Amino acid sequence: MVIPILFYFWISSLGRSNPSSTISSLIVVIAIVAILAIVISVAIGIVAQKVRNIKLIFVSLAYASLAAMVLLHGLALPALLNENLQNSYIYAQLSLVLSTVWLWLSSLSADHRLVRWLTTKKSYLLTTWCIVLVILGTIIWVFPDHHFLDFMYSEMGKRIITLLILLFNTWAVYRHLITYMASRFSIQLAIVYSTGWMNTAQIVLITTSPSNLGWWVYHILLFLSVIAVTLMILGEYKQAESLSVSVKRLYRADPDSWIQTYLTPSVKDLVLKTESKDAYTAGHNYRVTVYALKLGEELGLSSAQLRSIAQGGLVHDVGKLHIPDYVLNKPGKLTDSERQLIEKHPVDGYNMCKRVGFMIEELAIIRSHHEKWNGTGYPDRLVGEDIPLVARVTAVADVYDALTSSRSYRKAMSHEKAMSILLEDSGSHFDPKCIEAWKKIVEEEKDFFERMLSNHTVMKRVLS
Repeated sequence: MVIPILFYFWISSLGRSNPSSTISSLIVVIAIVAILAIVISVAIGIVAQKVRNIKLIFVSLAYASLAAMVLLHGLALPALLNENLQNSYIYAQLSLVLSTVWLWLSSLSADHRLVRWLTTKKSYLLTTWCIVLVILGTIIWVFPDHHFLDFMYSEMGKRIITLLILLFNTWAVYRHLITYMASRFSIQLAIVYSTGWMNTAQIVLITTSPSNLGWWVYHILLFLSVIAVTLMILGEYKQAESLSVSVKRLYRADPDSWIQTYLTPSVKDLVLKTESKDAYTAGHNYRVTVYALKLGEELGLSSAQLRSIAQGGLVHDVGKLHIPDYVLNKPGKLTDSERQLIEKHPVDGYNMCKRVGFMIEELAIIRSHHEKWNGTGYPDRLVGEDIPLVARVTAVADVYDALTSSRSYRKAMSHEKAMSILLEDSGSHFDPKCIEAWKKIVEEEKDFFERMLSNHTVMKRVLS
């Protein structure tokens, strides 16, 4: 991120360029940047919906904003020959302002009040924002002499906007870098570079003019920003199946298909890290997710709720990464302090995943899958329907698989014994409606349960 600043100072020292000969070249560069930004925003938007990641939705909106304003900036460039700088500058400035806002939002935790509110609007967020961009671009084009636009073009306005952009972008770089160091989600590394280069682009924008060679650096930095994100997306999803197949899978009832749809390299890495901590529960996350999807379908949950189970179930125990191995795999009875360490894992997992963009429904599964219907669970002692439904569904699947799996301190129970415990705890540990639906599934799909119980290493095959 330092290199572009040094390059800018060097190229600015070379002198002035001929605006008339530069404009055509600039328009080509701007067109490429705008097209790439549009492609990126669409690609990230599709991926964001696929993996249910609110941070990726915000990144998609950031690059949609960049594309729209850069495109208008390019259309306004011919006016530069007539020394009419304001419109072109305003569009260039807004490309950084608007993308900065969305990239800053992508750095906030998923449980932040503003992010939670925007999450409730996610189904029409992209459409609404595109309409806003069209209206904003039209107003600036039709009414270029508005007082607010004059303020943005003034020296005071430039300084204030620059200060805000540098502060917001630096915060976003810091948060994404910290999260990347913990999770290794490649998209966050791309955002770190992209956001840092936007800071330099802002400095270039307010300190040079189209007649100086340094003006090129602004456009080059935007080009690098979108290229960085493009390469990271290709790297993250180069082994993924085609988008058309992925979209079809979103509507299949087969749990394996649902899970494969959400098993991105990053999620896979989290699952493998979690299960490597506890050899006795290999495949536990996968089986819990399959069981929970079956139960969710029986209860008539929406596609959005099933998608949240498909992803949240896979990482519901990720907080166990913070539990020492000697506690997690202890064969004997746990001490009170060791029990407290175990009971922290829902909160630890919640805090980890809220920083990498999981949505509220997935976070609810991670945090609340050990809550009990009568309020004696943990970590929040929620009661009855105060426990999110997707967490109540996952709790049934989680306990059933735990009972029918061999653990460090006991052998696996039979299906019949596990069912008797679940039925006995209906109304105390479990939501009675969930248990009734579970009982119906067991009666109707005996072959499915026999197949699942006979192969408790299936997750190794899925992850290979």
